Amino acid sequence: MHKDTLIIEAGRPRSAGAVPVNVPVQRASTILFPTLRDYEDAGAAKYTALRYGRHGTQTAFALQEAVAELEGGYRAIALPSGVAAISATLIAVARPGTHLLVCDNVFAPTRSFCETHLRPMGVDITYFPPAAGAGIGELFREETVAVYCESPGSQTFEMQDIPAIAEAAHRRGALVIHDGTWATPYFFPSFARGVDISIHAATKYIGGHSDVMMGIVVCSEEAWKTVRPVVAGFGFSVSADDAYLALRGLRTLAVRMERHQASALRVATFLEGHERVARVLYPALSSDPGHRIWKRDFTGASGLMGCRIRAGDDDVRTMIDNLRLFGIGSSWGGYESLATPQKPRRSFPLPEDGGVLVRIHIGLENPDDLLEDLRRGLDSLPGNGG
Repeated sequence: MHKDTLIIEAGRPRSAGAVPVNVPVQRASTILFPTLRDYEDAGAAKYTALRYGRHGTQTAFALQEAVAELEGGYRAIALPSGVAAISATLIAVARPGTHLLVCDNVFAPTRSFCETHLRPMGVDITYFPPAAGAGIGELFREETVAVYCESPGSQTFEMQDIPAIAEAAHRRGALVIHDGTWATPYFFPSFARGVDISIHAATKYIGGHSDVMMGIVVCSEEAWKTVRPVVAGFGFSVSADDAYLALRGLRTLAVRMERHQASALRVATFLEGHERVARVLYPALSSDPGHRIWKRDFTGASGLMGCRIRAGDDDVRTMIDNLRLFGIGSSWGGYESLATPQKPRRSFPLPEDGGVLVRIHIGLENPDDLLEDLRRGLDSLPGNGG
């Protein structure tokens, strides 16, 4: 079944009788059973059967089933935010005395959690350059339990050779964790590329409408046994209403991602040719250093990119303030376009391109209007006669 069809079919109610198209919102805490044996049997199912609302209702189960099937994983876990998905996964995998390899271009809260929680509890962390690829094998220790990747990084957009990293990790008995929020399960087949645990901020493209906070962890069978009890132990759960919104967003993921990609390619090409732009950071561009890996491992690109603008900080800030169609706000992956300056934390230096790094999310507006807005903004920078 093609992925765009699977997005429509996965997690849907199936019955010989009449059923609604969408899984109903099932709000519940206490679940009643006809007999004690039925109650005990549901408990023995280990978080996969309806037993208590904190572990999920049919609405959340449908969402988890759909995302896991779409991505090719064993099972998925829905959590109240992307950061909750990251932190629960890392706590489950990296215990005191272990060693974790983390890519240098990770989401800022991931690095913060590593430094403010994992390191103080006795987890040693080594940051590695995104281009390490198979060379990451030199960084493994006997106590290394996992490699945490984000390809591309959501601020600086370097690509990683996930299959090569996975081969090196699995040879040493370590897991590969990947934050796949940028490409979603639609554009990156994580488990086919060697990933053991795939993390998504469903707040972004999966939800797609900037109205739900959620994280999703998709696991291999062995990883599920490690991560799921920790999520339960922390008491993480999602509301039925949020699960419904995320599932509703998932149904249009294919058409939205195709539109995000098509518009982003137009914008990236325009920016690449503008004299005030020093560099565009977008792996789908043939000029991008990570383009070869992107083309080999991914089936598409999202609407998130970076660019370095040749201007001072204050001038770029003024330009962003004056854009009409690009909002200023955290997150991305919704239907709206966004633009914000970025100052990523790094252990390894970025290429010296000059200019101010701006992250741009291309939404679902008409790309001609977005191009005109950006052209007007760039042309207004000092030195253009604007």
